[in-house]
Amino acid sequence: MNVSHASVHPVEEAPTTEGGGDQIVNAPRVRMKDVQGMPGTAGGLSLRVSQFVFAAAALSIMASTSDFPSVTAFCYLVAAAGLQALWSFSLAITDVYALLVRRSLQNYRIVSLFTVGDGVTSTLTFAAACASAGITVLIDNDLGSCSQNHCVQFETATGMAFLCWFTTVPSFLLNFWSLASR
Repeated sequence: MNVSHASVHPVEEAPTTEGGGDQIVNAPRVRMKDVQGMPGTAGGLSLRVSQFVFAAAALSIMASTSDFPSVTAFCYLVAAAGLQALWSFSLAITDVYALLVRRSLQNYRIVSLFTVGDGVTSTLTFAAACASAGITVLIDNDLGSCSQNHCVQFETATGMAFLCWFTTVPSFLLNFWSLASR
């Protein structure tokens, strides 16, 4: 694991702690290359949890309608949201583990895996959201048959898929930047 060590700089006067000089101060470990949003950080965990929540919402809302299997784009949205939910949940568990044991996830192979996975799932989620948005606009505006369909659920699921994609892009870009800066 690549964990940076704190630099030691000469200090004129030793810092004192409240309650006596015999106590040891447990300062948190500082990792110099950890930017919030990268794997193993609290920001990365919050991005993964939000990705999971939005993907699970898109999946459950779309799957709750009875007529989504009749449209290929909606089936594609369910599949992409399911894959995104699984990916985000597994990486959220990895982030929780890294935070609990205070390990850095800046290994080249791990970052490469996260980058490729985030790139694939974000592309699939964006494509599914765009396809579903196109079909939803067709049903609502062009055909005018929202009274016969579940347009509100289709629009909500599509919106959740776009929100999922918006939270996946920063994860991908930060991982890609970390990979490219090595």
